Amino acid sequence: MKIAFCYPGQGVQQVGMAEGFVRSDEHYADMISEASKASGVDMEKLLFEPNEEINITEYTQPALVTACCIITDALLLAGIKPDVTAGLSLGEYCSLYVAGAMSFEDAVRLTRIRGKLMSSEVPAGEGSMAAVIGLDVETIESVTEKVGGCWPANFNCPGQIVITGKKESIVEAMPLLTEAGAKKVVELNVSGPFHSPLLKGAGDKLAVELEKTELKDLKIPYIANANAALISDKALIKDLLRTQVSSPVRWEQTLYELEKMGVDTIIEVGPGKTIAGFVRKTVPSIKVIGVSTPEDIETLAEKLAD
Repeated sequence: MKIAFCYPGQGVQQVGMAEGFVRSDEHYADMISEASKASGVDMEKLLFEPNEEINITEYTQPALVTACCIITDALLLAGIKPDVTAGLSLGEYCSLYVAGAMSFEDAVRLTRIRGKLMSSEVPAGEGSMAAVIGLDVETIESVTEKVGGCWPANFNCPGQIVITGKKESIVEAMPLLTEAGAKKVVELNVSGPFHSPLLKGAGDKLAVELEKTELKDLKIPYIANANAALISDKALIKDLLRTQVSSPVRWEQTLYELEKMGVDTIIEVGPGKTIAGFVRKTVPSIKVIGVSTPEDIETLAEKLAD
């Protein structure tokens, strides 16, 4: 068995994620305290009490990373370890944590900063994103190039690509994409034009913070979003994270890379089933097991022991 730990991106967050771990073990409660210090946010309140902030980018990002890293620790303590790892956009920081390249505190600190920068680079209401279903990359690119001010942002799986850019450009492109043959085009409820060239400044500002961050040698390789390449050299990481902010997320290509490596089992670490859906449409031969509760880990450990 060859296992990959894969991490979801922004959008799957929910109040109560990882709570079962924190309430049952002091180690995870300590991680919540560390996350609060690293982010400047009351992480216990953000994660476990009803609130609106958890859906605001600058809070969503450190909250989801905190929860996913807690679940990661529980998996590792149960003796379940990955051979390789990958994360969808924000999830790349969790991948770097499990790979041993980035500390938990730095992952939380950087994603709070990343969230702030991504939110503030383009004024609210001036950027948008839309999901395009059932259309090939070449056709989408021909439409976005014609319109201008919008670009492909997420190559999620065959037949599902997200575009990003200026609000007016997205609105103009949507009916043109439908006319070009898209089965569905849906504008997303997001606060900005994520993974677009419009956020290059945010990536450059994040790079300043990355330069202050000490990275360690990777214990296992990870696949980067920006180029879908297998990375083993820590010297490449900071520039990839800078670039990631304004570059397309190449998730479909990431899944093909995992398949090429011989991965037969993906553990989706964290809430939701986003990754499972993309895997099913891209590399259906790979089995996906979702893990978000202590009970999930107990069940998985029993299966792997058989």
